[in-house]
Amino acid sequence: MAHSEDLGVARTVQLPQGVIAYRERGDGPPVLFVHGLLVNADLWRHVVPAVANAGYRCLAPDWPLGSHEHPMNPRADLSPPALAALVADFLTALDLTDVTVVANDTGGALVQIMMARHPERIRRVVLTDCDSLERFFPPLFAYLPVLARLPGSGWLIAQFLRPRMLRRLPFTFGLLSKAPIPAEVMDSYLRPARRHAGVRRDLRRFLTGVHRRHTLAAAESFPSFDRPVLLAWAEDDRLFPLSLAHRLAALLPHTRLVPVADSRTFVPEDQPAALADLIAAFAQSPAPEHR
Repeated sequence: MAHSEDLGVARTVQLPQGVIAYRERGDGPPVLFVHGLLVNADLWRHVVPAVANAGYRCLAPDWPLGSHEHPMNPRADLSPPALAALVADFLTALDLTDVTVVANDTGGALVQIMMARHPERIRRVVLTDCDSLERFFPPLFAYLPVLARLPGSGWLIAQFLRPRMLRRLPFTFGLLSKAPIPAEVMDSYLRPARRHAGVRRDLRRFLTGVHRRHTLAAAESFPSFDRPVLLAWAEDDRLFPLSLAHRLAALLPHTRLVPVADSRTFVPEDQPAALADLIAAFAQSPAPEHR
């Protein structure tokens, strides 16, 4: 596994859907990190150390979104609602309660579905720029669920992103961060799909299930969500504009919106220190009693 040692000790857990690899660092109240499509736990490599040093037990799994090393069971349901349930199953398997859940990009959509359907072990939620409401996916990436229905599309996606010059195109990774992502990190994101047919199968299975109806349905429950939510949202995001965060904040009753300067979608990449400080401070703030 190519992960930075800063993420902590490498572990695995067996879930009904398959094996989930994760990194764990620190002691204290649990903080779970949920990344998005075609990245893995390396997204959090500069965030986890600071949050762990602030007194938290950080868990950063590789979710089955195309950059994971362990393919899921061939018959596993990997639709967005099923992956939200998988995140909940991870918390159950490790017997984690009162968890602060931190999500980015596609992972934010999964956590929103989890908030609606499986909130039992959640204490607080931090959403950075992510798919929400009718933007699942944003228009620039609407081609992916269509492409995923074509035979061999998983291989095509994996091979197309092999040349490094193509990774900064607007419809690949180009608009996700201000600066280019280091080559060794990009390799850790893209190598699994090139190596493993099972990973490509998992990627296609998830992509074909992406639809705005899932995030819109989750949002219907937001007015009754009684846990604190922090929206740490980039000011310069062209995929998930700040106006989207304002709409989410209007739906969630216990929400604080903090604009993050000089960042795009990948806030953990562009502003990791600022994000870590926000997470640590938010995780120790008082939470209202569950209704």
